[in-house]
Amino acid sequence: MNLMGTFSVVIVNYNTPKLVGNCVRSVLELSIADKEDIVVVDNASTDNSFSYLKETLPTGVRLVRTSINRGFAAGVNFGMVGCMRELVLVLNPDTYFVDASLENAVTLFRNQTDVGLVGLDLMYPDGERQFSARRFYSLLDILGRRSPLGRLDAFKRRIDNHMMREAWGAGLPFEAEWVLGTGFIVRRSLFGELGGMDEHFFLYMEDVDFCARIWQAGYRVLCVPGARLTHEHQRASAAGFLSKAGRRHMNSLWRFSRKYRVPLFTPPGVQGLMRGAKARAPTVGLQVPVPVAVPVGVGAARPAAERAQTVE
Repeated sequence: MNLMGTFSVVIVNYNTPKLVGNCVRSVLELSIADKEDIVVVDNASTDNSFSYLKETLPTGVRLVRTSINRGFAAGVNFGMVGCMRELVLVLNPDTYFVDASLENAVTLFRNQTDVGLVGLDLMYPDGERQFSARRFYSLLDILGRRSPLGRLDAFKRRIDNHMMREAWGAGLPFEAEWVLGTGFIVRRSLFGELGGMDEHFFLYMEDVDFCARIWQAGYRVLCVPGARLTHEHQRASAAGFLSKAGRRHMNSLWRFSRKYRVPLFTPPGVQGLMRGAKARAPTVGLQVPVPVAVPVGVGAARPAAERAQTVE
């Protein structure tokens, strides 16, 4: 499948310009997107990111800069304003492609109109799978992920369930409750319908919230094994409660719990998560066959995520 002309790409940078360059280079070398369809957002970096990227990015790649750093979600919203394709690929700067393995993901969007977002198959540089699908949290899940209790056998089973490890085994697309925001594809029209990502989450949990709202809007969230994206990942958000990253993550978890139910013992699922609103009930982990591709149109409404910020 020829992917050129299929995706717009948004990459949000904060003080990691060389990683951005590597990510952009992989997208272009593997013909995943055209230069003109790539938007790099410099999120008010405090180093020389903007000048470095302005000098080194290939001609045609669009580089914009925010006046202040309002967080990852705000950066994605800002970049989405410059996107024209119906499918938007959102990438962390510390990611890159080693092959153009997105055909199955594109086919799902083209044939199943209720698919709103697809999470990619994140890999560490050594080829180990990162397991990017998740179930919504219970308090015990959070405790197991952030304390020494997670090393106990009972908590290991709980964490494996939370991370949906078994769902990857068959190698087929499957429904997930939420996926990591490190690399995903979303319908631009749906992004606009939802008003973009929630900018109240400065860092962490914005991906969980976004997937929750996609389910609430009646769309599905899927993961696609084999749609590989390499992630040079340092798990700062999995540090202890008292670390800087841990405190920031816990603050976002608290904010999330103000919007959604986070039960003590049993993970809530999609239906149990929502407060006062109905969401489509997923069959989480259900494998989704990939049908034969058919043409897809573009040109949906522009997203309602524009912000008055400085662009250069």
